[in-house]
Amino acid sequence: MNKSLVAIFFSFALVAQTGVDGPQFTADGQLTFPKDYRQWTFLSSGLGMTYGPAASADPANPRFDNVFVNPSSYRAFIETGHWPDKTLFVLEIRSATGQGSINSAGHYQNELLGIEGEVKDEKRFPQKWAFFSFGGKDRATAHGADSSCNSCHAQNAAVENTFVQFYPVLLDVAKSKGTLNAAFLQKSSH
Repeated sequence: MNKSLVAIFFSFALVAQTGVDGPQFTADGQLTFPKDYRQWTFLSSGLGMTYGPAASADPANPRFDNVFVNPSSYRAFIETGHWPDKTLFVLEIRSATGQGSINSAGHYQNELLGIEGEVKDEKRFPQKWAFFSFGGKDRATAHGADSSCNSCHAQNAAVENTFVQFYPVLLDVAKSKGTLNAAFLQKSSH
């Protein structure tokens, strides 16, 4: 085989393994906003899946959550049932409305209310995973290891630190690969 073709193939393989579509950090450790996240793998959309202080926001118009993950991590999860290092999830929160155009009964997504991120970086974070709230900015600082996001995910996540239980396709993958968390399995068997 031509040495040039081998070099090109190796370069593509290395890019696929390192997940260049994963999280990018500034020199001071802030996560930069992934502007192309809407081109990533769409995992699911939930309606009214709020908890904590947001739970009482507006019951008549519940919020939509749209979840995206970087494509290289999605492919790795499909193969293994585990999230690779440098996984980045983006949670897009939008308001819901039922008033507009020809709609007479349902809800549809409206204005953007917030964007959050979850990152797996085993060297950067002692707990391996960290959460970020962008708040309309192009970079964000990780929430503390003792944040409510970290504790809730640690107690309730189906796979590692992630709510795979809300992504039907990935839940099936985790079941078939045997990667569901023991605590999740125990809770779901009751």
